[in-house]
Amino acid sequence: MFIDQAPQTSRTALSESNAEIIRQTLPVIGANINNITPIFYNKMFTNHPELIADTFNRGNQRSGEQQKALAASIATFAAMLVDENAPDPVEMLSRIGHKHVSLGITADQYQIVHDNLFAAIVEVLGDAITPEVAGAWDEVYWLMAKVLVDFENDLYASAGVEPGDVFVKAELTERTQLSPKVTQYTFAAEGFADTRPGQYTSIGVKLPDGARQLRQYSLISTDEKSFSIAVQQDGEVSNFLLESVNPGDTVDATLPAGDLVLTDSSAPLVLVSQGIGSTPMTGMLSHLAATKDQVARDVVVLHADASPEEYAQHETTELLVSALAENGNATHIAAYRQDNEQLSLIELLNDGKIPAGAQWFLCGGNGFLQDIRDQLEAGKQDLVPTSIHFELFSPNDWLIN
Repeated sequence: MFIDQAPQTSRTALSESNAEIIRQTLPVIGANINNITPIFYNKMFTNHPELIADTFNRGNQRSGEQQKALAASIATFAAMLVDENAPDPVEMLSRIGHKHVSLGITADQYQIVHDNLFAAIVEVLGDAITPEVAGAWDEVYWLMAKVLVDFENDLYASAGVEPGDVFVKAELTERTQLSPKVTQYTFAAEGFADTRPGQYTSIGVKLPDGARQLRQYSLISTDEKSFSIAVQQDGEVSNFLLESVNPGDTVDATLPAGDLVLTDSSAPLVLVSQGIGSTPMTGMLSHLAATKDQVARDVVVLHADASPEEYAQHETTELLVSALAENGNATHIAAYRQDNEQLSLIELLNDGKIPAGAQWFLCGGNGFLQDIRDQLEAGKQDLVPTSIHFELFSPNDWLIN
């Protein structure tokens, strides 16, 4: 599921009378949003227990990551509507939209969120929420909901499916141990032939307590009848896959989604990853290797990990980089924490190991990506990146901006 158009926002969409109310109340709502969201989720899951059992990831709920995501998105969208200097959050909305379609979210669920969210706002702020204030925030919510629903419906249409109808049965055909903590899973399934390099699928499994839990996994490789993912020991879904799913077993999988996709270009390309963040980069490299005779471009792969043994995609990356080197300049550089090695972009540039004027794709942990982003910002006059794209494995990945 993919479209080239970004979510359609408008700074003038909010009525002027409500815009003034939002300007006045945004500091109060913003200051309390992290108090509001836990109450909201508790209300919603009490009223709709099927959502926490079958749709929302319980690990993200326990860690508070999902609450942070909601809080950040609403406050960011409201700020855009009333402050001409605030950035347009199209990237944030695109990430949310892709995550939603990868879970099969539909328009009717926005009403459920609305009702429980506003009940939580009233519970926390009490008499401060007058009918006028409630009406203004109600307009903000439904403006944001409309942007997302329209975008998500277009994503569903791009795959030729009805909204929410994204699940297919996937049968495990092969398990391959890549490292002590990471195993590659290959599934037989239909609907993955049009995957964009860098996209992911949601895998759903039924746990012993009866809950169907979902988690996104980047796609390493796909064709008309199969796809492969890498699974690391971390979280309910991953641990269930590692401990209980064997060749011949089936799981639920969603059609591919995600906006961190490789675009056709002749510009140099730098792929930067940490840990299991190498997975989407492997998908991109597989695509480049398969199409190397069509578009030749310089490619540099930078990876950081704890040790060579824990670099799950090392062997695959070496093979793909070697294949690309037949048609151009392709380099693979790894840095390992056990050796106190770090990725210094300026040093690599000065040593002629990375090109200026490149497209950059980043995937890894929050701290690692923030460090790379800071290095790109500090060295932008020398590195001159043409574009920077990134993904974290968390619900609030746009907060790195």
